[in-house]
Amino acid sequence: MTLELWILVICTVLGLFFPFFYNWHYGQQVGGKALAGNRDGLPERRGAAARGLRAHQNHLENLLPFAIVILVARIAGMSNFVTELGAMLFLIGRLTHSITYCAGISVAGIRPIAYFVGLVGILCVASQLLHFLA
Repeated sequence: MTLELWILVICTVLGLFFPFFYNWHYGQQVGGKALAGNRDGLPERRGAAARGLRAHQNHLENLLPFAIVILVARIAGMSNFVTELGAMLFLIGRLTHSITYCAGISVAGIRPIAYFVGLVGILCVASQLLHFLA
């Protein structure tokens, strides 16, 4: 299995942990009994619970295009320095984005920078696909 596919697996597994984070924090907000029920009439998530949910949604929105370019590259038999670099940038960007978003860290615009690092990673892999098709 290529490095790019391993990183795709890691990013997918990362996405599975978000609900544990934000639901634990939401349980602290409304109580475990309320979460175990049908959840009708519960208040909006606040603080870490809200940030965790938004970080999860953002992660899923970015995971799809990353998965597509990684899987297409694999089908095409493509794995090189640029595709590996792109995958590593995506992983670093997503980890940094997720941690800073969930923790509420907003120092020096690190979260938007981390988002763009991940986006550049996707574009690196996509550039190799375009070069391959040309």
